[in-house]
Amino acid sequence: MAKKIFQQLDQCEGFPYTRKEYLMRALWGVVYWIGFRWSPVRCYGYRRFLLRLFGCEITGRAGVRRSVRITHPWKLKVGDWSMIGDGVTVYNLGEVRIGEHTVVSQHVHLCAGTHNYRERNLPLMRSEIVIGDGVWLCADAFVGPGVEVGDNAVVGARAVVVKDVGDGDVVGGNPAKVVGRRCEEEGGR
Repeated sequence: MAKKIFQQLDQCEGFPYTRKEYLMRALWGVVYWIGFRWSPVRCYGYRRFLLRLFGCEITGRAGVRRSVRITHPWKLKVGDWSMIGDGVTVYNLGEVRIGEHTVVSQHVHLCAGTHNYRERNLPLMRSEIVIGDGVWLCADAFVGPGVEVGDNAVVGARAVVVKDVGDGDVVGGNPAKVVGRRCEEEGGR
């Protein structure tokens, strides 16, 4: 008896993006590998300039390290005084918004896209990720599609976040669960 296979990869959409998006992705790829990736370590202003050329909304006091991989700069917003660390992947098929004074530590993966596994042709789904103000995403954390991380939250190292995180919550584990509160009082230090 033959096995029945649910997903049919021959039915997947061959070109899920518009022509303009393919062109922009190609241009960004060239600029990324020639101008962004090999820029001097502390040249944050230069990298902000390149990101803005491709539609990123980034303030003048935010920092993006040169080894950060950004799929679509035009779908990225970075708030004042925020920092995106070495080796971070911003797989932003949908919009990714990062608030002010937020740290995205090394090798964090922000995944704002997936496929609908309930349909045979696995259509592309572009979801938004919202990271609040004063957030710390610790090393190697994964934040999945459609997730909102509230203000002043902490996502522990290697945590896998697939559900929203409340304001001031400290989460860890796989899947991430609340393990504490960052500060009990508003404005606490």
